Amino acid sequence: MTRDKADVGRVVVVFGGHSAERDVSLKSGAAVLAALTRSGVDAVGYDLAEGGVAGLQALAPDSVFIALHGRGGEDGCLQGALELAGIPYTGSGVMASALGMDKLRTKALWSAAGLPTPESIALTPSADWSEVVERLGLPLIVKPVHEGSTIGITIVRDRGELEAAYADAARFDAKVMAERFVVGDEFTLSVLGDTALPAIRVEVPNGFYDYEAKYLSNDTLYHLPCGLDAAQETALGELCLAAFDAVGCEGWGRVDVMRDGDGKFWLIEVNTVPGMTDHSLVPQSAAHAGIGFDELVVRILATAQGRR
Repeated sequence: MTRDKADVGRVVVVFGGHSAERDVSLKSGAAVLAALTRSGVDAVGYDLAEGGVAGLQALAPDSVFIALHGRGGEDGCLQGALELAGIPYTGSGVMASALGMDKLRTKALWSAAGLPTPESIALTPSADWSEVVERLGLPLIVKPVHEGSTIGITIVRDRGELEAAYADAARFDAKVMAERFVVGDEFTLSVLGDTALPAIRVEVPNGFYDYEAKYLSNDTLYHLPCGLDAAQETALGELCLAAFDAVGCEGWGRVDVMRDGDGKFWLIEVNTVPGMTDHSLVPQSAAHAGIGFDELVVRILATAQGRR
């Protein structure tokens, strides 16, 4: 950290909460808290499920490191409360957080900005499933609009699977979407400040980067370097920075991308509070760029100081 640690004051790392991503958030928060403590920062952890925003304010934070994934922490709600309380926090602001959590609106924004993203539509219980398949083709992917960590996601390869996929996604969110599935390589690119970190190509034995592949499996392969040539990786970095900026994101985050058989990149989603576990992608990318985990956490914290 470029400024004296004493100037940072008390930092509260917020994690846990009530979302479907609670377990991942607990791990992220524990890792961030340990890194700040090792770095000499006066930091305490706080599970938002224990006492809500009032309990957080009672800890008298000078700034907040948000490690709260999913709804309530990544969707602008916590950011809005901290804005009203005048407490600086890490990551994106209210608007970008809300947009980033809403996959349909993020994609609509990207499309309006001329950025490539697969066609998608909102689904309802009364949807004409044959019409959905006719419009998007097969395979397609069904997902909750407001969830992360691939929770509730299904790859649909046959029209007969579509209604069941919708029902599964609807268990997690009242809003469900279908998206054209891009067959090809999956990349993820982390953003720190206004810099694109090295891209990672994700390879999963079963071909689907689901919750188990992200957080539990040791068989998932993370290719660093990603295998693109210099010009291609530069182009990918520029695309992801443009996507990040279009949503209004700040500080840090991650953009997920697919590359089809013709070599074209397609934006899938933006993550404004990415995971910080031992399986997470941002720390891996930062490490490849020569930024250790503790330094990464401290640099993310520094983005909160700019909100003072």
